[in-house]
Amino acid sequence: MKKNVHEIDITIKGEDWEKALDASFKKKQKDVKIDGFRKGSVPKKIYLQKVGIESLYMDAIDAIVPVAYKKAIDENKLIPVAEPKLDITNVSKDEVSFKFTIITKPEIKLGDYKNLGIKKDTVKVSAKEIEEEIKKLQTKFAEIVDKDGKKAEKNDTATIDFEGYVDGKKLEGGSGQNYPLELGSNTFIPGFEDAVIGMEINEEKSVDLKFPENYTEELKNKDVTFKITLKGLKTKVLPELNEDFYLDLGYDDVKTEDDLKKKIKEQIKASKEKEADNKYTEDCVAKAAENMTIDLNEELIDEEIHHMMHNMEDRLKMQGLSLEQYMSFAGITHDDLHKQMKPEAEKSVKYRYLLEEVADKENIEVSDDEIKDRMEEFAKEYDMSVDEVKKEIASDDMIKYDIRMHKAIEIIQK
Repeated sequence: MKKNVHEIDITIKGEDWEKALDASFKKKQKDVKIDGFRKGSVPKKIYLQKVGIESLYMDAIDAIVPVAYKKAIDENKLIPVAEPKLDITNVSKDEVSFKFTIITKPEIKLGDYKNLGIKKDTVKVSAKEIEEEIKKLQTKFAEIVDKDGKKAEKNDTATIDFEGYVDGKKLEGGSGQNYPLELGSNTFIPGFEDAVIGMEINEEKSVDLKFPENYTEELKNKDVTFKITLKGLKTKVLPELNEDFYLDLGYDDVKTEDDLKKKIKEQIKASKEKEADNKYTEDCVAKAAENMTIDLNEELIDEEIHHMMHNMEDRLKMQGLSLEQYMSFAGITHDDLHKQMKPEAEKSVKYRYLLEEVADKENIEVSDDEIKDRMEEFAKEYDMSVDEVKKEIASDDMIKYDIRMHKAIEIIQK
């Protein structure tokens, strides 16, 4: 058994247990019906004769568990870090006994956590990256026009009729009319869009393809023939690089192409700097965690997984999905999801204990002014009052903990 796992035996008897049993009886009394007595008025002595004291045990136990748990942690001066395991070892009219298995903070031994020799990535922005970003912006504002009398090319939108045949029979769900297909989008199976490229309007073509290995069970690796008719073509006309386009982008301070390139370079650089900062933080914390020794309980990892699942469930609800629907669509079970999340959960728990241990060792303090300033930042960011932030987003204690952890990260990065 790990050093931070404590098995505590607690017995509740005498007046405390009698009060719990009496409260359980009063709860039962409201609904019990015994001949000769009105509902809700049966005396306790008669109730016990007819129904038995055993019927009171479960409600009494439910009521007394918090009392017993507090006694267990207070008498043994324990600070639990996970939900305890509870066993009822004995119950009678005179007493009830519990065994609590309580997990406290795991044993941690810090290794090197400063001067780790990790370098932050140098950020560079190439001319090619700038050109590609400008092309993306132009594409976003591109005008879609008819492309008559020319062959289909990649990035064109082709309007097609198509019919698929497998084993000489028409493929169910494998046909369409006046279907808009962006060539190069990889919407259809491999080879289909390549077959359309080069076709002319009103041209018909038959193409033999094969469904990929990762397709549906009944069709994967099967030969399929598609009959395709190109009905129409549309192409994107990119906007010119001029002041009208710059205003469409919301850049009032951009007047020339050089101004645009400078603006785009600044944006790409800022994004890359943020990525580099995040990677540097992750690399430093990961190295410090690697140098740390921690005897981690599976229960702590499981609790983190359940927390992650709860957060995932909340995000899915915002998209109109339940966790069960997501798992059904993904073809995975609850156990599969648990296994997938375990490495990230274990890392998260390790990082949390690392930062807490560093904060303790470095005697990191957080002032009231720091908490106040952070609260005001939240209020401004979410357009709320400070009181609303405290009620709906974060308490003072949560803000204090967050600041303390960020200070620990700053020390690790030194």
